[in-house]
Amino acid sequence: MSINSRAEFKEMQEISQIVAHILKEMRAFTAVGMSTKEIDAFGGKLLHQFGATSAPMKDYNFPGFTCICVNQEACHGIPKDTTIIKEGDLINIDVSAELNGYYSDNGGSFIVGRDTQNLQPLIDASKEILHAAIARVAHNVQINEVGGFIHNEAQKRGYEVIRNLSGHGVGRKLHEEPHQVCNFNNPQVRGQFKKNMVVALETFISTGATYVHEAADGWTMLPEDGGFVVQHEHTLLVREGKPPIIFTKENGV
Repeated sequence: MSINSRAEFKEMQEISQIVAHILKEMRAFTAVGMSTKEIDAFGGKLLHQFGATSAPMKDYNFPGFTCICVNQEACHGIPKDTTIIKEGDLINIDVSAELNGYYSDNGGSFIVGRDTQNLQPLIDASKEILHAAIARVAHNVQINEVGGFIHNEAQKRGYEVIRNLSGHGVGRKLHEEPHQVCNFNNPQVRGQFKKNMVVALETFISTGATYVHEAADGWTMLPEDGGFVVQHEHTLLVREGKPPIIFTKENGV
């Protein structure tokens, strides 16, 4: 969407602060021995307290309030009673929600307890690259320029990017134009970031895979090589001549 009034700005700010707060609280709540279903139920309770609605549940009938991935799962992980968190697990929580007709989206990967799989460098790279990419988003900047930057920065660190997952426009729906804010310079993508545009910019940085495929459950995406993928995401307001406003800044991503 494009924000054209102070009222729209305030609505986006409100739902963004809600999802950022919920992501932060869910991360703090997560502990060894919990099921991902238990963590998701906690997130759902917080959504209800704020009067917000789960966006993936509302728009896509997703079987959970939030998407929670563990270890080799890249995104869209279904919360389950049978998935129990262990020491050193790589977790990704993606919280997106709707309030008063406005949507915001954010997510982040983290490790529970000790880094037994030596994945903290991958997480740090993803977060650092996301924030460096955010600083390059501005009015009339080519979307592909930012994607190319993300890819180059990942490769400098010895990592890769997932080519069939991307950021997207957000605001009046969970997924809007531009539908592909890629993590690489995609020749099929045309267009520029425009002033007042709202986008969810997200990194999908991997230990080597460049594509993911859908698991048998019809939702969870898995890297082609069985490696690891981390994701970090913020919802932004594009501005002219200055860095974007990070609507979801509170989440610590």
